Amino acid sequence: MVTELIEWVSGLATGLIEAFGYLGIFLGMAIESINIPLPSEVLMTFSGALVAKGEFSFWPVVLIGALGNVVGSVGNYYLAAYGGRPLFEKYGKYVLVHKRDLETADRWFAKYGLATVFFTRMLPVVRTFISFPAGLSRVRLVPFVLLTFAGSFIWSALLTYLGFYFGENYEARIRPIFKQFDLAIGAALVLLVVWYVARHLRLRRH
Repeated sequence: MVTELIEWVSGLATGLIEAFGYLGIFLGMAIESINIPLPSEVLMTFSGALVAKGEFSFWPVVLIGALGNVVGSVGNYYLAAYGGRPLFEKYGKYVLVHKRDLETADRWFAKYGLATVFFTRMLPVVRTFISFPAGLSRVRLVPFVLLTFAGSFIWSALLTYLGFYFGENYEARIRPIFKQFDLAIGAALVLLVVWYVARHLRLRRH
């Protein structure tokens, strides 16, 4: 399951980057940041492998990847800040988002501040959603952009180096890892979905 999905997404990332070069990296990372499932783990490690082959340069790849993240994140920030809360409060229940989730996001930023933007940019999955609570909480835009760039730059550098380290053989060396944990990851995803749906149905009843 996970292996086949990664292979399919890898094909999309490969085609995008091979067709547009550095622009493909930028577009791919921007697409990921607007919550379309094109993982940076695939995009940047593949780009790192191309660095190892001499087709790209390391730091331009990292910089362009981080800038792509910033552009997509700012779009989500504005969407949440200027239309997100009323839309989520009215229609969120239909996509399993409860008003209590919005209140939790407010408390999250009230307690931890803008530091959450920086650190979550280096976490898988959550990094693509953090712009929504940031926008809903109306955190300051300039610090949001700077911290988004800083966290995304570190994330992009780590992934690019990983791809560079494995070089031309990175797919052959990474694929067995996905196969090894395929069943465990699949079971975890199913349990997470069941918990999430049950939680929101309970909140709607209350």
